[in-house]
Amino acid sequence: MTVFHRNEEREPLPDHLKGGVVAIGNFDGVHRGHQTVLQRALDEAEKKDCPALVLTFEPHPRSVFNPDKPVFRITPAPLKARLIEALGYHCVVEYPFDRSFSQLSAEAFITSILRDWLHAAHVVTGFDFHFGKGREGGPAYLMEAGKRHGFGVTLVDAFRDENTDVISSSRIRNCLVEGDLSLAAGLLGYRYTVEGEVIHGKKLGRTLGFPTANMVLPEGAELKPGIYAVRLRRADGTLHDGVASYGHRPTVDDEGAALLETFVFDFDGDLYGEQVAVSFFGYLREELKFNGLEALVDQMNIDKEEARGLLSGVKPLSALDEKICF
Repeated sequence: MTVFHRNEEREPLPDHLKGGVVAIGNFDGVHRGHQTVLQRALDEAEKKDCPALVLTFEPHPRSVFNPDKPVFRITPAPLKARLIEALGYHCVVEYPFDRSFSQLSAEAFITSILRDWLHAAHVVTGFDFHFGKGREGGPAYLMEAGKRHGFGVTLVDAFRDENTDVISSSRIRNCLVEGDLSLAAGLLGYRYTVEGEVIHGKKLGRTLGFPTANMVLPEGAELKPGIYAVRLRRADGTLHDGVASYGHRPTVDDEGAALLETFVFDFDGDLYGEQVAVSFFGYLREELKFNGLEALVDQMNIDKEEARGLLSGVKPLSALDEKICF
């Protein structure tokens, strides 16, 4: 997988990536709606026998315009690229989004990026894609520009779920904030997943018989605090079921940054410093404050068995879910 970072020196795109079909969007979450856009671009590239690329923007525009309140990223850039690769792409172009770029006119976006840099043969994007200063460029503008500059344009309608409600990243964020993992997974088409480095904690879990792999979630994450049934994937691809706590540890700490603490079943190795992925399969209960460590351990044993039971019967939701979580 090639992740090409556009830079200020206007580094040229490699020749083998020019003249392809370009899927454009932020694609935070790579949810089922995004997947229809991405698949349409793959199909078009196969017909044209040319490269298929994804053009996305980093950081998220909302974080640029409101840096004090970073957006809850469902899929930070590395995970987003991994999901896009799993869908069949070989290149993601991460274009830097800053205030200067936001002032680029719609026509300059077309000519300098799509025509002169990417040499796009065809563009595929959502029906509501807007671009350029003040969002002056819209679907009609893009279609007309394609005719002038010699590239095709496909606009993909909003994707609706089984209840005819539009699937959106903001809707999925709300599900995660509320702990509705089942609905979030249905909208994503795969289980919500986070990635990060395993860090050292206070090691209290080890003394209680529940050693945990601790991670700090990405900035802006608003996952509901509580106890979850999860699956952890190591860097070597091996999978381990587990139970995780996300929050502030009210019984023993109740201060400091929120942590994701995963107790991995049937594992006694060392994960410190390793990059791992944790996929969420079920929300078990809220974070509680117990009257002493004995009561906490009793509940942790109950949580462990509940998580084992839930995970024993899970099946892939899709081909993407199978690649990421199974």
